[in-house]
Amino acid sequence: MFYSAGRSLLNNMNSFYATLKKASQDEWQFLQRSPWDLALVTWMPWLAMALMVALFWQSVPRALPIAVVDSSHSTISRDIIRKVVSTPAISVVAQPLNLADTWPLVESNQAHAVLYIPPQTDKQIANNQPATLFAFYNATMTTAGGTAVRAIDAVVKQLNKDIAIQYNAFSLGPSVLKPAPVQAQVTLLYNPARNFEIFLIGLLLPGILHFVMCIALTSSYARELRDKTVQIWIDRVGGHTAGAIVGKALPYVVLFSLYGMAAILWISYIRGDGIPGSLSALLLGNVLLYCAYAAIALMIAALAPDMSSALSGVGLYAGTSLAFCGATFPIDGASLFARMWHHLIPFSSFVKLDVAERYINAPLSVTLFYLMCLALFVIVPSLIGYCAYKKAINSPEKWGRR
Repeated sequence: MFYSAGRSLLNNMNSFYATLKKASQDEWQFLQRSPWDLALVTWMPWLAMALMVALFWQSVPRALPIAVVDSSHSTISRDIIRKVVSTPAISVVAQPLNLADTWPLVESNQAHAVLYIPPQTDKQIANNQPATLFAFYNATMTTAGGTAVRAIDAVVKQLNKDIAIQYNAFSLGPSVLKPAPVQAQVTLLYNPARNFEIFLIGLLLPGILHFVMCIALTSSYARELRDKTVQIWIDRVGGHTAGAIVGKALPYVVLFSLYGMAAILWISYIRGDGIPGSLSALLLGNVLLYCAYAAIALMIAALAPDMSSALSGVGLYAGTSLAFCGATFPIDGASLFARMWHHLIPFSSFVKLDVAERYINAPLSVTLFYLMCLALFVIVPSLIGYCAYKKAINSPEKWGRR
């Protein structure tokens, strides 16, 4: 009895692998016959990645346009403007006479921030009174405006030290100079240069790749049901349903995993300073990411009533990854729906693994946790998708829907 069961299992495994191989070859042959489907998984992802790399090649923002309104017209205000002009991160593009003239510049995106130096600033400083400079920035362009304001703030902090020496010490004597009772020392961790390329390209490249793969693979699974060829296809590649399903996904997973590996090596070693954590764990997580989205593509294609709904569903699911992964917008304190959605997308776990390895060199327990999360995203949708797709195969009345 055990011999018979073992022989049956062996035959089933041989049938699985034979069908998997034939299904992979069959899918690749289809791609070669369909130029646009082939383009979607070959040169289009590379083109999209190249565009993103070119867009963020300037890794640190430079010459962000700002406007300065000088209502003080004093030596101090001119010194402030001179130091602001010499700051690489910002560029003074206009010096209107009053604040009212600056708002059209901001509204037309000609200036991302405004520095206002009020009247009497020089007299307040000379009389040892606090003087306030006002900075405004366009919050709808948070990155550019926030960066410009940080540069202005750095200039003002440096001026505080210079002014304390130049005006207070010389006019009132050194005895008036006292250290501040409380000081804060801020140290940037893991990306001290605020390198936007390392941060954003590390998110955008896998974000683009998993989205494109989801669209391509969902289309491939749904196409067999739409064209009423699903049973013919399974019989043609060997008759083993699981082998056919996995084999169809294999070319896509292999291709996009290789693209993802290339993206990791590019951003980490060619444009970055290496990976302090485990490169092997990050590459494994990269493969699991695409396996997870392949499983989700199968599940959505099987559960959706037609191909259009499947593509819409997978576009919505994969397309929101960047917004809800927690790297661009904080999830802590967000709505219950946002937090739930964050935990229901594999990209969130991959981003946390990426941060743990590419930036932090996190403990092994952290690495294993995120790898296990990605593995669950492979296993659970695979089981649901397999059962649903098999049910769809046995329901000819559902075939042919577009």
